[in-house]
Formats: sequence, C-alpha cells, structure tokens
Amino acid sequence: MYRPLYLGIIFLALLIFGCGGNPYLDASLDPAEFQGKPQSWFEEQWGTPSGKAKRFFGGETWTYRRIAGGSKGPSSLWNFAPNQCEITLDFDEDKNLDDYSYSGC
Repeated sequence: MYRPLYLGIIFLALLIFGCGGNPYLDASLDPAEFQGKPQSWFEEQWGTPSGKAKRFFGGETWTYRRIAGGSKGPSSLWNFAPNQCEITLDFDEDKNLDDYSYSGC
C-alpha cells in the first residue's frame, strides 16, 4: 500500500539531489590553469563540443553550449528560466588552448 509512495519519495529525492551541480560552472575557466591544455583534454573532460570551426590563421574554435543555472519565478517549482551558457575555446595550430571567452554564464 505504501510502496508506491516510498518509491515516489525516493525518485523525487534522487531528482532533486542529482541535479544540484553544474560541472561547467564548477570548472570555470581560469586562464593560468587551462592555458596550453590540448584539445584532447577538453574533449575528455567536457565531452564533444557543440560546434567546431576552423580559424583563419590556423587552429580551431570549439563552442560548448550548456544550461548553467537560471532564475526562478514566483513558485519554486514552476517558471524556471534557464541561462544558456556559451563557452568558446580557441586552439592554435598545435591543438593547444590559445584563448577563450564565455557569455551567459
């Protein structure tokens, strides 16, 4: 009789606690830490980028688009407006991080 209720409570708790962090915000770009890191490191740590483009003077530009937090409406359960975070990484000809920018985070 109470089994569905317990399963519902456990599911709700896992949903709430499982969505507590954002690894893209937690790993904010620190120029001293990430400067010179290879493309393979970013792909291993952050996954496949949302977009790739060739740079005019060689190298590549990678773009990661993720949901990074948001703002709540009057109710804590409804009217959540997510922030779209865009991180752009510029790699040189040697496939090492050369420059970066981010917006919406």
